[in-house]
Amino acid sequence: MRMTFLTRLLAVVWWTSPLVAPAQTDPTYAEKLGWQKGDRVVILHIDDAGMSYDSNQGVIQALEKGVANSVSVMMPCPWVPGFVKYLRQHPGVDAGLHLTLTSEWQDYRWGPLVGTAAPGLVDDEGALWPGVSQVVQHATPDEVEAEIRAQLHRARRMGFEPTHLDSHMGTLFASPAFLERYVKVGSENGIPVMFPGGHDALLIRQLQADAIAKRQREGSYQEGQTLPVPAEIIRGRELGKALWQAGLPVLDDLHNTSYGWALPKGVTPTDENLRKMKTGKYIEAMRSLRPGVTMVIMHCTAPTEVFPHISNSGDSRKGDLLAMLDPALRQCIREEGLILTTWRELKERRNRAQK
Repeated sequence: MRMTFLTRLLAVVWWTSPLVAPAQTDPTYAEKLGWQKGDRVVILHIDDAGMSYDSNQGVIQALEKGVANSVSVMMPCPWVPGFVKYLRQHPGVDAGLHLTLTSEWQDYRWGPLVGTAAPGLVDDEGALWPGVSQVVQHATPDEVEAEIRAQLHRARRMGFEPTHLDSHMGTLFASPAFLERYVKVGSENGIPVMFPGGHDALLIRQLQADAIAKRQREGSYQEGQTLPVPAEIIRGRELGKALWQAGLPVLDDLHNTSYGWALPKGVTPTDENLRKMKTGKYIEAMRSLRPGVTMVIMHCTAPTEVFPHISNSGDSRKGDLLAMLDPALRQCIREEGLILTTWRELKERRNRAQK
């Protein structure tokens, strides 16, 4: 009964909800989960475990020696067995599924777990499409759902019960039909899904900055102009309410900009320069958080000489790792009074909370 209600409600919310921004006077999801009014609760989350040996080593260092406290695993990737072995040895780690529908690197690629049963998911190399728009163009919702279920099945067969689901490269948020299947599988299995359905202050800021930049390029922006709350945010708040009613926890906000942080042109990417830049950016982000539950996404990797042959993102990923290990970031979290949490704790609190 719960799935029938949720699937029907999802369709109504996404396609027909009026685009009127609701007043943000409701309690935050942090308050609904039992924290105090004004509390700033944070998940410091690492994407891309299982992608490579270097990825696994970076994740482990950030979890064991740094302040990061959550991770998600890319089940179609080659180094998943190594990381799942680590999870079995460390059952307290908060680990979810980084549901993977793209394979974005040029020479290091992976295919769907459903194989040829889903031809719309693969390119001419037999790998998942490199870009999100290509998945939306070619794949059907049924194929997407089949792959989500296959990734969950592989995890469980390996003895890995995920604490949450999220989406590699945001592919599952690129289509209302894909989003519906993502939420459907999570709700059906009682697994929290990453979804920011609260005040979304950081997301609004990011979307409005993008809109301003676009208008500036077009010559249609006036300085000081007030922009409306983006339609995606308004619909997202309604979906957040539906997820809560389905018994799943909901995020108040999502920080997903760290992958784009880069050193200024001409600055050599030494460890010290990367650490200083990334730590400073994370400290700035921590200080800007509003009350509620916020998930902060990063990619921690310990690159070996092999990693440049996989991806050109090694400097950014190493910078994330160095920031998580930096005592200055840990000190900032203490000074700001931030409360660190995990998806496991969110689900436990949701189970105890009132509808």
